[in-house]
Amino acid sequence: MGANGSPERIELLVYGPRKPTIDNGFDDGFVLHHCEQHADLERLAPAVAGKIRGMAVTGLVPCGSAVQALFPKLEIISTFGVGYDHVDTGHARQHKVVVTNTPDVLTEEVADVALGLLIATLRDFVRADRHVRSGLWATQNFPLSAGSLRDRKVGMVGMGRIGQAIARRLDASRVPVVYHSRRPAAGVSYRHYPDLIEMAKEADTLVIITPGGPSTDKLVNADVLAALGPRGVVVNLARGSVVDEPALIHALKSGVILAAGLDVFANEPHVPEELRALQNVVLLPHIGSASVVTRDAMDQLVVDNITAWFAGKPPLTPVPETPVEGR
Repeated sequence: MGANGSPERIELLVYGPRKPTIDNGFDDGFVLHHCEQHADLERLAPAVAGKIRGMAVTGLVPCGSAVQALFPKLEIISTFGVGYDHVDTGHARQHKVVVTNTPDVLTEEVADVALGLLIATLRDFVRADRHVRSGLWATQNFPLSAGSLRDRKVGMVGMGRIGQAIARRLDASRVPVVYHSRRPAAGVSYRHYPDLIEMAKEADTLVIITPGGPSTDKLVNADVLAALGPRGVVVNLARGSVVDEPALIHALKSGVILAAGLDVFANEPHVPEELRALQNVVLLPHIGSASVVTRDAMDQLVVDNITAWFAGKPPLTPVPETPVEGR
């Protein structure tokens, strides 16, 4: 209780880009402090840091053990996005801090982008657009695309919620689907390959939608790309870290594979000049979930997880590494 007998307000840190839904989503029972970048944490007074009980992490800002240790009363980290490899969940678990993410509300949006990016990559939509805008169509026809969805077998790297939503779209397009993951996905009838290279030999297209982090770092490497072969296409909507970026650039330049569609990169927002110069790659600025309706839903879920926690209820979407007990 406060000095006048009123309930003590709960102090939160909003860490990352400012977002109206989050800034305006909490009632008067909360006090918000804002740090947009990692460097901004240094300006937080120790007295303020010592009162922070919750964090709304609104972007891919680092939230490792050193950051978490700044807040001794921390109870919950509510992070934006499905991926949460920027949060040290091991440290959080050891210190009884629950971590939440924002799954489900972006599943269909990201799956839409995956299929769109795959088709745009195969059918050369970006270059075709430039062909029309430049006026060249008046004097020369656009060449036939080397790729097509019609003669493809797609190997999914990952078969979680989003992977299954992408596979449903490919089913509707009459495209065969197989997948690789550490273990078979429950309730999924597609053929499972425990070995990624073996799947790459059988498929000619990889759609990557697996979590980032150390366990998947450079999972798609030069050997996988070579197994995919000269008709091969790579589409990545997971994390840039999952693909060995220099190996991918070499494969695209040398004809080891045909093309790639990338929504994520190893060092975002910095994209290597070699990638930007290539004509057989479609580059997107990490927009898999970037529609107004979906991002608003994700932001609201960040708020709702924190609000539920401090109302004494279980959070809506805790990550498996930090299970909630006793609520």
